[in-house]
Amino acid sequence: MPALDKFHSAVRHALEKDGWTITHDPLTLNFGGERLFIDLGAEQIIAAEKGTRKIAVEIKTFAGLSKVSDLQDAIGQCVICRVALRRLQPDRVLYLAVPEAVLQELFQNRELWQATVTDENIRLFGYDAITEEVVQWFPTTN
Repeated sequence: MPALDKFHSAVRHALEKDGWTITHDPLTLNFGGERLFIDLGAEQIIAAEKGTRKIAVEIKTFAGLSKVSDLQDAIGQCVICRVALRRLQPDRVLYLAVPEAVLQELFQNRELWQATVTDENIRLFGYDAITEEVVQWFPTTN
């Protein structure tokens, strides 16, 4: 099993504060003879729809020496995980969790990052590791 990311527990608590129930820690997928680990699986009951919304969350800190290399690694991992999720758990949506400062600095202010997230249909949310809160969903959720 892979090592936990630096802010794993902060993201878990942030999701719980935001009304999510953690169902998997980690979410394990077996696909084509490969075993994939996604940091968290969660669900939220939607009373108005009388249903459940399910997500998978991959946590990244973007603390490496090269932010572009971090982006390449994260997007590559997201693409592979989405392929497996579409086939094994098509009702679960993958989100990339990033620190709030990274969301503000990189994903909202740099053209390459914005274009990559948009073109590759990457869903993400920013979290505050100190207050352990989700600060923004992208695209916004209802």
